[in-house]
Amino acid sequence: ADVAAWRTRPLESTYAVVYLDAFVANVREDRSVDKRACYLAIGVTLEGEREVLGIWWQESEGAKFWLAVLNDINQRGVGDVLIACVDGLTGFPEAIEAVFPKAWIQTCIVHQIRNSMRYVSFKDRKAVARDLRPIYTAANAEAAAEALDAFDVVWGARYPMVVDSWRRRWELIIPFLSLPTDLRRLVYTTN
Repeated sequence: ADVAAWRTRPLESTYAVVYLDAFVANVREDRSVDKRACYLAIGVTLEGEREVLGIWWQESEGAKFWLAVLNDINQRGVGDVLIACVDGLTGFPEAIEAVFPKAWIQTCIVHQIRNSMRYVSFKDRKAVARDLRPIYTAANAEAAAEALDAFDVVWGARYPMVVDSWRRRWELIIPFLSLPTDLRRLVYTTN
């Protein structure tokens, strides 16, 4: 009864930041162990307090279920999210826009870097990571674009899929660059 009450409790009307991410966990059930996706939503109130908005379990992670999660949060009273921090899951930004059309959507930089490193050979990883750093630590979006162009000159021929990944998600990567440095640390990752 307590869990059911917690899962359906009313939420704040506005959250400054909402972190939306899922992780895969081993779940023991009926003498077998299955992998399940644990969807987690954590909100930061306007007073700066963190609050777990909900935990949901599903067979795997997908944008369709995230839409159901966002609708649940909305039905429990959340009318506005200022910044939604998410991983690079396909369809996730569209799900957020459907429920919270005014929210800034910020792709997790850690997820973006991790995704980029999948394409990089082991011997080049340190150098590529070093050369990606000026992009996400730039003073603003224009400086970040210049840093991405510089990265492209050095690594584009060898790892075009890394550059393409950053360019394809660019509008979801750069929103945090318009924030002051202290706030950037708050929204650059879902981790």
